[in-house]
Amino acid sequence: MIIGVLTLEFRLHGNRSLKGKRKIAQSLKQKLRNTFNVAVAEIEAMDAHEKLVLGVVTTANATQQVESRLSKALAMIEAISPAELTNCKTEIFSDSN
Repeated sequence: MIIGVLTLEFRLHGNRSLKGKRKIAQSLKQKLRNTFNVAVAEIEAMDAHEKLVLGVVTTANATQQVESRLSKALAMIEAISPAELTNCKTEIFSDSN
Protein backbone atom coordinates (compact mmCIF):
# COMPACT_ATOMS: atom_id res chain seq x y z
CA MET A 1 0.00 0.00 0.00
CA ILE A 2 1.23 3.46 -0.95
CA ILE A 3 0.18 6.52 1.06
CA GLY A 4 0.60 10.05 -0.27
CA VAL A 5 0.41 13.24 1.78
CA LEU A 6 0.18 16.71 0.26
CA THR A 7 0.61 19.63 2.66
CA LEU A 8 -0.70 22.97 1.40
CA GLU A 9 0.03 26.26 3.16
CA PHE A 10 -1.95 29.37 2.23
CA ARG A 11 -1.73 33.05 3.10
CA LEU A 12 -5.18 34.64 3.43
CA HIS A 13 -4.58 38.31 2.66
CA GLY A 14 -7.02 40.67 4.31
CA ASN A 15 -8.88 37.99 6.24
CA ARG A 16 -9.93 39.32 9.65
CA SER A 17 -11.86 36.44 11.19
CA LEU A 18 -11.84 32.71 11.75
CA LYS A 19 -15.28 32.61 10.12
CA GLY A 20 -13.83 33.90 6.86
CA LYS A 21 -10.97 31.43 7.08
CA ARG A 22 -13.40 28.56 7.76
CA LYS A 23 -15.45 29.50 4.69
CA ILE A 24 -12.39 29.30 2.42
CA ALA A 25 -11.16 26.08 4.07
CA GLN A 26 -14.53 24.34 3.78
CA SER A 27 -14.84 25.26 0.12
CA LEU A 28 -11.37 23.97 -0.77
CA LYS A 29 -11.80 20.80 1.29
CA GLN A 30 -15.15 19.96 -0.31
CA LYS A 31 -13.87 20.54 -3.85
CA LEU A 32 -10.86 18.28 -3.22
CA ARG A 33 -13.00 15.54 -1.67
CA ASN A 34 -15.59 15.61 -4.44
CA THR A 35 -13.11 15.72 -7.31
CA PHE A 36 -10.36 13.36 -6.14
CA ASN A 37 -11.90 11.23 -3.38
CA VAL A 38 -9.15 12.17 -0.91
CA ALA A 39 -9.13 12.86 2.82
CA VAL A 40 -8.60 16.55 3.65
CA ALA A 41 -8.20 18.30 7.01
CA GLU A 42 -6.93 21.56 8.43
CA ILE A 43 -3.76 20.50 10.22
CA GLU A 44 -1.97 23.58 11.60
CA ALA A 45 -2.49 27.22 12.57
CA MET A 46 -6.08 26.66 13.65
CA ASP A 47 -6.32 30.00 15.45
CA ALA A 48 -4.45 32.12 12.89
CA HIS A 49 -6.70 34.35 10.77
CA GLU A 50 -4.35 34.78 7.82
CA LYS A 51 -2.75 31.32 7.61
CA LEU A 52 -4.40 28.10 6.45
CA VAL A 53 -2.66 24.71 6.31
CA LEU A 54 -4.45 21.75 4.74
CA GLY A 55 -3.34 18.13 4.64
CA VAL A 56 -4.51 15.98 1.73
CA VAL A 57 -4.10 12.20 1.99
CA THR A 58 -4.68 9.42 -0.53
CA THR A 59 -3.82 5.74 -0.88
CA ALA A 60 -3.34 3.38 -3.83
CA ASN A 61 -1.51 0.25 -4.88
CA ALA A 62 1.04 2.09 -7.04
CA THR A 63 3.23 5.10 -6.39
CA GLN A 64 2.40 6.51 -9.82
CA GLN A 65 -1.32 6.61 -9.00
CA VAL A 66 -0.70 8.44 -5.73
CA GLU A 67 1.68 10.95 -7.32
CA SER A 68 -0.72 11.58 -10.20
CA ARG A 69 -3.72 12.16 -7.93
CA LEU A 70 -1.81 14.54 -5.66
CA SER A 71 -0.29 16.51 -8.55
CA LYS A 72 -3.73 16.91 -10.14
CA ALA A 73 -5.13 18.05 -6.79
CA LEU A 74 -2.33 20.61 -6.47
CA ALA A 75 -2.94 21.89 -10.01
CA MET A 76 -6.65 22.32 -9.28
CA ILE A 77 -5.96 24.17 -6.02
CA GLU A 78 -3.52 26.51 -7.76
CA ALA A 79 -6.15 27.27 -10.40
CA ILE A 80 -9.18 27.85 -8.13
CA SER A 81 -7.86 29.03 -4.77
CA PRO A 82 -8.75 32.56 -3.71
CA ALA A 83 -5.80 32.45 -1.30
CA GLU A 84 -2.08 32.66 -2.03
CA LEU A 85 -0.42 29.23 -1.96
CA THR A 86 2.87 29.92 -0.16
CA ASN A 87 4.21 26.40 0.35
CA CYS A 88 3.43 22.84 -0.64
CA LYS A 89 5.10 19.54 0.17
CA THR A 90 4.43 16.04 -1.10
CA GLU A 91 5.44 12.93 0.84
CA ILE A 92 5.03 9.32 -0.30
CA PHE A 93 5.09 6.42 2.16
CA SER A 94 5.30 2.77 1.23
CA ASP A 95 4.29 -0.26 3.27
CA SER A 96 7.06 -2.67 2.33
CA ASN A 97 5.80 -5.99 3.70
